Amino acid sequence: MTLSADSSSRTAQDAAPNPAPNPPDDAPHLLVVDDDRRIRALLSRFLRAEGYRVSTAETAQDARAKLEGLKFDLLILDVMMPGESGFDFARTLRASSAVPILMLTARDEKESRIMGLEIGADDYLAKPFEPRELSLRVARPPSASPPDSVRFGQFVFHVARGELRRGDEVIRLTDREREMLRILTASPGETVPRQALAGNGGAVSERTVDVQVNRLRRKIERDPSNPLIVQTVRGIGYRLVPAT
Repeated sequence: MTLSADSSSRTAQDAAPNPAPNPPDDAPHLLVVDDDRRIRALLSRFLRAEGYRVSTAETAQDARAKLEGLKFDLLILDVMMPGESGFDFARTLRASSAVPILMLTARDEKESRIMGLEIGADDYLAKPFEPRELSLRVARPPSASPPDSVRFGQFVFHVARGELRRGDEVIRLTDREREMLRILTASPGETVPRQALAGNGGAVSERTVDVQVNRLRRKIERDPSNPLIVQTVRGIGYRLVPAT
């Protein structure tokens, strides 16, 4: 039995056939964010039967409000939502939180999976999927927490604060430069597609991203015309080379 956007109430009953007692107060607390009411109900029923506490949100705005008042152990986040997409929400959330994110989407293209992971999602599951696969992914031990800071060249970038330092000197960053550094330092040494660095849901042009990267290079490279820290991966994007 698979779970998808077309799942019926019968599917939900099959996925979690036996009503479960209320999970204990110390059970992991999950937040399911999906604009489809049927999916929210189905996942809530199934995950509660697995022993988790579950809250739900219909939109990114609703999820953000719940995150302000409650602590969650995992976000199960749909990508295709009206208004602020799952990608946009995850990108914004990663600027201030390391809560694990499992992204759900009906899109299974390689580029979408890469974009979600580069933004900071911890895992990616395409609809339709088997309930058991979701259960195994949710139950996996969390990956190591991201570092508080990343060192490259003479610089240290403090991720949570969005602060770039060279020794005792604080380097002034624009909001876009700060966001790009957060994305690049989330996967040091790995290639980040230009679309993931675009901001605003990837609406800006690749040329604009290149201009913004060049401005950032002027602040961190000894020779911006021959960059050693933020390197170009031709035809794809950029990668940040951390200190070894």
